[in-house]
Amino acid sequence: MTPISIIRHPKERRSKCSLTPLEGREDIAFYRARENWSFDMTGFTVLALGAPELSAADAGRPLLLLDSTWRLLPQLEACLYGEGVRRTLPAVATAYPRVSKIAQDPHGGLASVEALYLAKLLLGERDDSLLESYYWRESFLFELKARGLLL
Repeated sequence: MTPISIIRHPKERRSKCSLTPLEGREDIAFYRARENWSFDMTGFTVLALGAPELSAADAGRPLLLLDSTWRLLPQLEACLYGEGVRRTLPAVATAYPRVSKIAQDPHGGLASVEALYLAKLLLGERDDSLLESYYWRESFLFELKARGLLL
């Protein structure tokens, strides 16, 4: 099973975060970024935009997910050092009904739990328990099936 590390932006609201129900799982380590804090991403697969697409060939490395609004994401990325392997996810429509008055999400921008589920699926480790508490679970799974990513 792939170890998972999640770094949260300090302004990320846990009450609205799709990953909050996963806290306490032994296979997921949560970190809260803060001033003068850093994380060595060496050896990790880091989910990022504008990188080669994640595939089963990336299996075997721990997975790093940055949990933040798109606008604040550069602040989290600035905390990273070392040599990680950046990968992106295929463009899939999110089921999460978000509305931002400040910035538009990039095409394919997923809720954090959706991104984690899809990453594990692409690595060959389907884990439906990740979506157990996700309100929009069925809509998201329907989208993955329609895209041929889930049987």
